[in-house]
Amino acid sequence: MCRLFVSQDPKTYAAETRAIRLHGHATSIRLEAAFWSILEEIARKEGMSVARFAGVLHDEITARHDDVGNFASFLRVTCMHYLANKEQHACEVGARRDAVRRAPLAEEHALERIAGDRLRVPA
Repeated sequence: MCRLFVSQDPKTYAAETRAIRLHGHATSIRLEAAFWSILEEIARKEGMSVARFAGVLHDEITARHDDVGNFASFLRVTCMHYLANKEQHACEVGARRDAVRRAPLAEEHALERIAGDRLRVPA
């Protein structure tokens, strides 16, 4: 067989259980350590904790499909999707961050226009 796969550190496929809150309810999720590492990477790039990221994912998937089914499986597939589409994810995160940065500037410009309109003397 392939040495690449069998030479992995057993710690990467050891199961880890972590407690998180979903909709205010404490629950636990059991995943292999490698998946937790990938979720930590994604969450860090999203600017949030793994628990917060998992909560956001849970909210979004239930809003779209009502029932999550097996959330741990969904998280594993999310990790695989992320690894296959890292470049696209980076672009999307960058676009969201740019939009957040531009929002205060757009608001500031709107307020300046309103203030300017108030200061103008009608002819």
